Amino acid sequence: MSTTGGRSERQGGNTSLNLNHYATKKTVAGSMLDVALLMANAAQLKAVLEQGPDFRYYITVLVLIGSSLLFQVLAGILFVAMARKDLNNVANQRKLDIMNNVATGLVFITTIINIFITAFGVQKTGLYPKT
Repeated sequence: MSTTGGRSERQGGNTSLNLNHYATKKTVAGSMLDVALLMANAAQLKAVLEQGPDFRYYITVLVLIGSSLLFQVLAGILFVAMARKDLNNVANQRKLDIMNNVATGLVFITTIINIFITAFGVQKTGLYPKT
């Protein structure tokens, strides 16, 4: 039995997975999470800028948020590049594996950076006047 749309093919009881579709779905899911984190970092950046240089960790948090944004953009570029490659083509597999490992590393580093951003406590949102 064979299905279209890249789902699966059955031949003699064996089911094979279309690696291209699997990888594309994985990349899209990762990209959605990256966009959500990008939006959160933008909100944190706004809050830090509203607090101004009087905020105790102003420079530290600005550097952390800037680094996080940079790594997210780089990971996003890698996700797009990976989605455009054919995983079923053996010539692309090594390159895609390396790109996937680098993207995973960038996501890991971004996660660690965001833990530190949260620890430094960006709190103001502009809803309350300065006193």
